[in-house]
Formats: sequence, C-alpha cells, structure tokens
Amino acid sequence: MAIQKTISPIDGSVYVERELADPARVEATLDKAVAAQCKWRETSLAERARLCSRMVGAFVARRDELAQELTWQMGRPIAVAAGEIGGFEDRARTMIALAEEALAPIRLADKPGFTRYITREPLGVSFIVAPWNFPFMTAVNAVVPAIMAGNAVILKHSAQTPLCAERFQQAFDEAGLPEGVFQHLHLSHDAAESVIRDPRIAHVSFTGSVAGGAMVERNATGRFIATGLELGGKDPAYIRADVDLDEAVPGVMDGAFFNSGQSCCGIERIYVHESIFDDFVERAVAWVRQLKLGNPTDPDTTLGPLVRPAAADFVRGQIEEAVSAGAKAWIDPGEYPLSRPGSAYLAPQVLTGVDHSMRVMHEESFGPVVGIMPVADDDEAVRLMNDSDFGLTAAVFTRDVAAGEAIARRLEAGTVFTNRCDYLDPELAWTGVKQSGRGCSLSRVGYETLTRPKSFHLKHA
Repeated sequence: MAIQKTISPIDGSVYVERELADPARVEATLDKAVAAQCKWRETSLAERARLCSRMVGAFVARRDELAQELTWQMGRPIAVAAGEIGGFEDRARTMIALAEEALAPIRLADKPGFTRYITREPLGVSFIVAPWNFPFMTAVNAVVPAIMAGNAVILKHSAQTPLCAERFQQAFDEAGLPEGVFQHLHLSHDAAESVIRDPRIAHVSFTGSVAGGAMVERNATGRFIATGLELGGKDPAYIRADVDLDEAVPGVMDGAFFNSGQSCCGIERIYVHESIFDDFVERAVAWVRQLKLGNPTDPDTTLGPLVRPAAADFVRGQIEEAVSAGAKAWIDPGEYPLSRPGSAYLAPQVLTGVDHSMRVMHEESFGPVVGIMPVADDDEAVRLMNDSDFGLTAAVFTRDVAAGEAIARRLEAGTVFTNRCDYLDPELAWTGVKQSGRGCSLSRVGYETLTRPKSFHLKHA
C-alpha cells in the first residue's frame, strides 16, 4: 500500500496522508466514469446547471474551513486565503451562465429541401490534473465547464493539495450529482501517465510545469485526443513614462509578490521607462519592505513560505547568481530571520542591474523576486518583453489608453493587460503561447476544447 504524504511548508509537519489508488481502484473509476457519462450526456443543460450551481453553493458554504486547509497545505497567508473561494465561485458561476450560449446549436440559413445545423457534442471522460498554487481556481477552470458540456470528470490534484480534490467531491456529492460523473483519484506520477494513455480518456487538462506538459504530450501521442496545457510563465510588465506611480507601483508589485510570487501569471520582469526608473525603484522597494514574512496562520502575515524548501532554495540560487554577475539586491535578507537556506521561508527581493543573460530574467522563478530594467522607449520595451520562451500574460501601465492597446497588440502573450496584471477574467479566454502552453479554458471559447462539432445535413423526403 503506497502512501502519499503532504508536508506543510509552515512547519515541515505531515499535514495529510492518503493512500494512493491501486490499479484496481483506477480501473473501477474509469469504468464508472464511462458508464456515468453515457447517461449524463443525455441530461438537459438546465439540469446540469442546477446541479453545478448547487455544488458551488455547498462548496462556498465551507469558506472558512477551506481557507484554513489551504493555508496549511500550501502556505498562503490566512488573511487572504479565503479570497480563492470567491474566485472559485466567480469562475464556476460564470461558466455555468455561459454554457447555454456556448453549447447552443449553430443553425444555418435555409436551403430548399434541407435542414442543416451543427451541435457541440461532449468528448467523453476528461482527466484533469490540477496544481497546488491556486488549487481551487485552476481546477474549477476545467471541472465545471467539462461537466456542463456533458463530460464525466476524473480529477487528480497535486500531492501538495489532496484535500482540494476531496472538497470538490464532497460538494458535488452534496449537490446530488449522479454517481460517477465526478470522481477524484490520488495517484502516483506513473499511475497518472497510465490514465492518460488509457483509451477511455478522451480529454486531458493539465496545469503545471513545462516538463509536466511534455509528459502529457508524450503519453497522449498517437491517441488523437484533446489536450489543454496551461504551463509556465515569465510574465513582463512595462511602466511607461506617463503613468501615475501612485497607482502603478502597488498594482504591479502586488502582481509580482502575491502568493509569494507563486502564480503562473505573476509579474516576474519589469521594464520601466528610464526617465522614471529611479523613482519607480525607490517606491517599489519601499512597497516590498512593508511585506511581513511569517507564519501564514498569523493574520498579520502578508508573505508566507514557498511551497517547499527546495523551491525557496531554487529562487535563492537565481538571486545569488544574478548578484554575482553584477545585479544589485535592494533588500537585506538578514532582516528576515525566517529566511535561511534549507527553509521554505524566503525574504522578498528586488533586483536592478539585471539583464537577460541572468536566469532570474529568463527562467521561471515562481518566488518573491522581481528584476527591474530601464528602457529607452516603447520599442525597446516590446523587444525585451517578447524576448522569452513564455507567453502567458503581459501588462502595460500607462495613462494613454490608445498607446497601451497598440503596445499590447505587439506582445506575444495569451492575455494582455493595461493598468492591471495577475488577474483572470472568466469571460475572457485563458490561453498561452510558446512554452506557456496550448489550448484554452474559460469564456465561451473554452467550451470548444471540451466538445467536438457534429454536423447534421438532413435532406427532406
């Protein structure tokens, strides 16, 4: 019997232990999903919406309990942990509301003697692999629309956040969803790969690392199934000379340091017009200094630990290499007693004197550090922003709305912002370019990846 242990980043204790599913359990789960989906696909859209809405209500009713569990599993400060439950609800209810229009048949113009239309058909069984950093919001992006579209779902959550999958199950069960339409499994990596290869799986949604996305592609090769991959990011922001720094600084710095920088669409690179560079850096450093690194169960803590000590040491290595190569570190780590090698706690850091030869400016950090570079004009900013293997989001801060939109059109990213960042609007398509992945979730467009078109060409007798 294989046991999965979840080590809390708060104190290194074992917070959760779960038995991993054995082959017999996996087999039974797959069979149950296939059988349930055959019936669920015939269920009316109104009934699907009713049950999914009841699930959302049951889920958010446990807001405080879910927030506590989230903090202990992945380290987010309790003061903001419950915010993810609100994000979950917003995304779920938005996708439920969009389903009728997104899944409606496309009726074609009359052609004498014929009836013609296109429907959106469910794919079958969707295998959803979710990450730990925003464990409820990332999972709901795929879970609710997949079920609304008539698919069955098997959710495998990160070993760091196994309770999140169980809370989905609990809420769906309380809502009265037919047995087998939603199931979860705690799986080893090898077992997860075998599920992807299984012919009963018709769709895979994966959110995680580039290496994890490559794993999905390898195992899905030759199966001709739909895959959605939301992978890494090294998201940039550009601060134009015309900004209101009182607005731009807190906006972009929160985008860089919220969740201890552990956000796929968090800001990891900042380019500032040279005329305001010194002023921006001074304000940015002052903003970071007000963060309080500490135990995330303390309501006063605003910066929690990273998910594990190895993740913190990885970011420490990036910072040390950059400083050795000539970068300036503006924050003294000695001011943060909890931040030490081998600990999940890491002092926040702001770096200048950086360039794209440094790992901290081209390799995903996923931690509380940001590099800031001066630029001479919009063209230089665009060139540097696009100089990346990733392309999830990009942001431009400016008072000139037209100029901001023009710059945004030139940026190689799935979502472009002006005057905000690190945000996901569920009515917009969530997608990436380059190594940030492929496919799309959320919005009306997201339903296209969870269904296939079926054409009806009916000649009248």
